[in-house]
Order: sequence, then C-alpha cells, then structure tokens
Amino acid sequence: MQVTETQNEGLKRAYKMLLTAQELDAKVIEKLKDAQPEVEMKGFRKGKVPLALLKKNFGQRVTGEAMQEAVDAAMKAHFDENGLRPAGEPDVKMTNENWKEGDDVEVEMSYEALPEIPDIDLSTITLERLKVVPGDAEVDEALATLASNAQDFEDRESGSKAEDGDQVTMDFVGKVDGEAFEGGTAEDHPLVLGSGSFIPGFEEQLVGVEAEEEKDITVNFPEDYQATHLAGKEAVFSCTIKAVKAPKDAVIDDELAKKFGAEDLDGLKGQIRERLEAEFAGAARAVMKRAMLDELDKMVSFELPPSMVEQEAGQIAHQLWHDDNPDVKGHDHPEIETTDEHKKLAERRVRLGLLLAELGQRAEVQVTDQEMTQAIMQQARQYPGQERQFFEFIQQNQQMQQQMRAPIFEDKVIDYIAEQAKVTEKEVTKADLQKEIEKLDQES
Repeated sequence: MQVTETQNEGLKRAYKMLLTAQELDAKVIEKLKDAQPEVEMKGFRKGKVPLALLKKNFGQRVTGEAMQEAVDAAMKAHFDENGLRPAGEPDVKMTNENWKEGDDVEVEMSYEALPEIPDIDLSTITLERLKVVPGDAEVDEALATLASNAQDFEDRESGSKAEDGDQVTMDFVGKVDGEAFEGGTAEDHPLVLGSGSFIPGFEEQLVGVEAEEEKDITVNFPEDYQATHLAGKEAVFSCTIKAVKAPKDAVIDDELAKKFGAEDLDGLKGQIRERLEAEFAGAARAVMKRAMLDELDKMVSFELPPSMVEQEAGQIAHQLWHDDNPDVKGHDHPEIETTDEHKKLAERRVRLGLLLAELGQRAEVQVTDQEMTQAIMQQARQYPGQERQFFEFIQQNQQMQQQMRAPIFEDKVIDYIAEQAKVTEKEVTKADLQKEIEKLDQES
C-alpha cells in the first residue's frame, strides 16, 4: 500500500494511502482461499466450492474486510517505522466515495502526533514534605466531634414542647386527595427536628408538639420529587406524637469507645491518632505534589497537541461554569466559551499529563492487577448490595478500567519522582498545614 505524506506542520500529520485494485483483489482472493476448506454449499463437497463462486457470493463482504485490514496494517507499519504516537484516534476516511469494484482505494489519514518529551534530571528537584504529629489536643478535638455524632436523646418532662433539635417519636399516615399512599405510613418513627430528613415544611410544623398529641401536617411535595405520581401534590400527614426527647451529649468513656469498635477509651484514642496521622499525611502529600508539579512545569517546554489543549480547556470551562451554577445539574445550558485563562490552565495540565505519562513509561511504572482489584472493590462499596454487579460492569468496560487505572498510575509516578528528588521533612502544626491546603484550593 502506497503512503504519501501531505502535511507535516508542527505536530499535525496527514497522508494519502493508495491501495491498488490489483493489491485489493489479491487480498480478497487470499482471504477466500483461507476460508475455502471450511465452506459448504449445495452441490459441492466441503472445501470444493470454486473460488469464482465464493467471490460471487461472499466477495462484497470479504472486500470490505480486506480494505480495513490493509488500512490497519498500513497505519501500524507507519507508526512502527516512524516511531510516532498519535495523540488521539487518527481520522481515516475513504476519499473516492463512488468507488466500485476494479477501482483503486484512496484513503486519507490525519492525526496529531504526541510531542517528543525531553529528558530531565529528577535528582535536581528539591521538595519539602510537611509533617504534622497529632497531639493530645487534636485527638481530644476529634474525639469530641465523634461523641457529638454519637449524640443520644432523653425524654423531656411530661408536658414539655418539642424544640428544634429534639427527637420526636411518632406514628403517621400520609394521604393525598384523601387516599393513603405507598411509603407514607410509619410507626414509632424517630425524627430529629431540623435535620431536613422529611419534605420541606414538615419538621417545622412539629416544633411545639407534646407527647400524646395528635396533629395534622399539611405539606406540598416538591415539583421534582422522585416519585412522579406525588410530585407537586399536597399531602396531609396525620401524626400521633408518642415521645419528645431532648438531645443529650454522649459521655466520653469506655462505653462510647465500644460503640465504635474499640476495646476501651485508650484504644479509641489510638485509632483516632492513627486516622489523624493518615489524614495529615494525605494532606501533606497533596501540598508536596503541587510543589513537585510546579517544579516540573518549569523544567520542560515542548509543543502541545492543539486538540488536546482545546478539549481540556473546554472541560475546565464547563466544570467552572457548573461550579458557579450549582443548581444546573444537566447540560441544558448556553454554550460555554473558553477564555485565555482556561487555555493557559489547560496547557499546563496537558503538558504535565504528557510528562508524567512519559516519565512513568520510561521508569516502567505498572499498575498491578491487585491494585486495580483493590480500587474496584473500594469503589464498589459505594453500591451496597450491588458490589458484584459493579465489579462485573468494570471488568467488561475498558474505558471505565482506564479511568480507574489513570489516577493509580499517576500516584505511582509521583512516588517515583519523589524517590529521585531531594526531599526534606519539616514538622509543622495542623494550622500551618491547613493554610497550605487552603492555598491549593485558591490556586486550583
């Protein structure tokens, strides 16, 4: 197959590919000969069907397969010989649309090549890893937060009225147009007033109720309520209040520790200390990673594939627009234009992404099957009862596997770079670390 270069500007490449009619016919005959021994047709013994008859019956389909195989082989040979890698899927199209049997096949292929990335000396990078050692104050603070989340309730005195934050235990029956609806009935249901657990307007009407009181609550289901047959409709809930309880702070003792799976209070404090150490280490790693990327960005300069920058800038603009318009969940919104600021950020991301990928490849960084399995299992926990279905879905979806593999690969490359760089450790306070994290949020 003849291949002629028609464009070589920066990273843009284009080629004309010519498959002559004789070459195509030879490939078709070759494929028919390969299939001939297994073909059975009426009037002929297996393997004895004449090639002319095979070509008449199957020639059109085999011709299409032969064309595709020839183009694929030419593309593979092109990339192998030139050592180029496309930044995305090459655009391949047949140019003689009125092709008929006996004609040459004319094909155009165009793509953007990945740039050649220069070598860099990672040992010249100097980094600082912050370290926070959780003290008793941090542990006690986290323990107090844990205790507040384990809040208990105790009965108010007889005749006391429910206040915001109290827990009301009740039976209720909800009706729409006088008819009870599925899911609108419950007995001994505990509800913390102000928690926002029920339909808007429901909990507010229970403030001031007493034990043994009966009260009707009238509310309107939201227009976007998930049960469409109830959306926007008025409902009346007949409630029987069975108990009113005031919040009670949990006592920080061994019993509290046992609720969280520890043997005693000292054991719980030990668990909290380990969790804080992991949280602080993760935050410190994020700070060091940003500093590392800043250093890498200064060390390299190479041409970027325009389409990759354009796509990344569009994604950045789209994400920032949704951040500014959180009420818009879908994509039914005006077209979002990219700015120079979006493009500048996109260039940095694309440049660093290509660099990290190249460094990882040169260092032969691999994501193991075990690492992938752990990542899939961790994400599967977000779907209780459907873990197996999620696992099977990921196994059958190459794109999802790649999306999960990419951050694992990047983390391993970051670790590899840190091993090559000069890294010093600096002990700081929790407040100092928090300031650095806030800087990251402001800069991102």
